[in-house]
Amino acid sequence: MRVSVIIVTYNRLYTLAELLESIARQTYRPYEIIVVNDGGEPVDSLKDAYHDLPIRIIDLEENAGHVHARNAGVFQTEGDAIMLSDDDDYFTPEHIEKMVHELTDAHLVYSDVEIVGFEEHNHVRVPISRRLFAYTYDAEDMRRFSTFVPSGSLYLKNVHQSIGYFDPEVHNYWDWDFFLRVSGKFQVKRVPVASVIYAFSDTGNHQSAALNERRQSYLEKLSEKHQLGELPQKNFFVLLEEPELKAREALSLLVWDGKPMISRLI
Repeated sequence: MRVSVIIVTYNRLYTLAELLESIARQTYRPYEIIVVNDGGEPVDSLKDAYHDLPIRIIDLEENAGHVHARNAGVFQTEGDAIMLSDDDDYFTPEHIEKMVHELTDAHLVYSDVEIVGFEEHNHVRVPISRRLFAYTYDAEDMRRFSTFVPSGSLYLKNVHQSIGYFDPEVHNYWDWDFFLRVSGKFQVKRVPVASVIYAFSDTGNHQSAALNERRQSYLEKLSEKHQLGELPQKNFFVLLEEPELKAREALSLLVWDGKPMISRLI
């Protein structure tokens, strides 16, 4: 299977290098890696550093936003299946191989993740905390709170022919919207292996951190689109402690050695 990895990046050269390093260590190499530079600093040095990887860089003249940028990447793919990743996450060595195997009887597969907090030392991120993010999959439960992490997920490219592209109108909730649209028409499967290292902390700088009126408007658009009813806008880590979500916690195989990912830029 020809796997196209799509990475949207914006001014995160060294974390992007760590992701590419993790891809270089995979037991199953992707057919292509499409890096969409969303109007940020040049990333061409990574193509030189990782000359053995099939990297294509798409440079957007202006910052279009992460949803538009992902759509630009999807439009350029030539593979049979698409794997998504944020530019500050990375994978354990057998991740792509495992996901390709699991996709044989599904249209979209997603793995569990470890939520990791990092400190940066001389452009190397050192893990300082880790937490398993693994929850049972049930279609109705996913309408209340999505436990789908798009980084590392793999799906057949042809699903876009049926449901269209990612929806920028829901912005922060593009991944939840995409999951609901796919699961409404296709076979979806959770893979109980925490093979994605997901960079996220309650003090970090990420688009999921801000709770404000604009984000509330996106949540309301998502709810209206899928008839989800009233949804809570709460801090991510607060939500994880609520009884409804605690009841969905699941077992998962831990495979990460906990070591920093040292890229070729160091």
